[in-house]
Amino acid sequence: MYRDNKKLKLLIIGGSGFVSSHLVRKALEYGHEVWVLTRGGRPVPEGAISLKADRSDGQAFKSVIRSAGIRWDAVLDCICMDAENARQDIEVFSKLAKQLLVISTDIVYEPGSRSFPQTEECKGWITEGYAGNKRLCELEFMNAGTGDMSWTILRPGHIYGPGSQLGCLPLHQRDPELLERLLGGKPISLAGGGHFLLHPVFVLDLCELMLDLLGNEKADNEIFCVGGPDVIECRKYYEIIAGILKVEAKIETVPVDSFIPDHPEAVPSLCHRIYDLSRLKAAGAKLPATSIEKGLRLHVESLLQGQERA
Repeated sequence: MYRDNKKLKLLIIGGSGFVSSHLVRKALEYGHEVWVLTRGGRPVPEGAISLKADRSDGQAFKSVIRSAGIRWDAVLDCICMDAENARQDIEVFSKLAKQLLVISTDIVYEPGSRSFPQTEECKGWITEGYAGNKRLCELEFMNAGTGDMSWTILRPGHIYGPGSQLGCLPLHQRDPELLERLLGGKPISLAGGGHFLLHPVFVLDLCELMLDLLGNEKADNEIFCVGGPDVIECRKYYEIIAGILKVEAKIETVPVDSFIPDHPEAVPSLCHRIYDLSRLKAAGAKLPATSIEKGLRLHVESLLQGQERA
């Protein structure tokens, strides 16, 4: 961590998305010099330096990065989605960056192997789909040599806040019609009745944590679970939203056993998702502190004001 307000050269990959756009603005607010790599479909925040390339085109990605002629203090990859992306990061940045931070996901754990609260270690891992690919990313960094570049991987729980849609559980996960449904008095259907425990993190807290870990030697080549200050049932998440709207949340139960056969991709998230943050605390990191009530209020207000991106 840089406690001397040092101005850093940062590259943020995928810098026009939900988390990354907040991260770019927060980094600029901190006074850092920020480059943003995107496909160019959306404008980057004012003050950032735009680099355009589609990372699926490996040669174009490499060419754009190297032509920038910069040695970055840190690269923050918000869209490392599979093993190929991880190998790309290692190949391209191991000699161009001091530190690499990567956002993984909290659903890499095989549900039947989880402990409560869950630490960074586990005996069973998801091997397919989105979460399986994220785990393959992690393994690339864990098993490959990265030279003088250190890496840090974050496994955040459900990320929420302005810039995204609301909803943490099927059948209303990132649901653009959720507020309209609640305001109209319509019921919402939740897998397992919404009784799974959740450890959500407010998007700005996650961004501040990422920036706080820069230069922190205790974060070198480490993986961290990330969650906010509150652990709640998923149904409580929806009840808080309804309370903000001053309506009742009418929740219907969708039995998990009947839901999973048609939606196997949902298996990694249909479980209790609560985390032991001891390793993050021991690293001296800035722990997420925004309460779920405050964060959801800010999220709801942003949607009512039409600030959502998708």
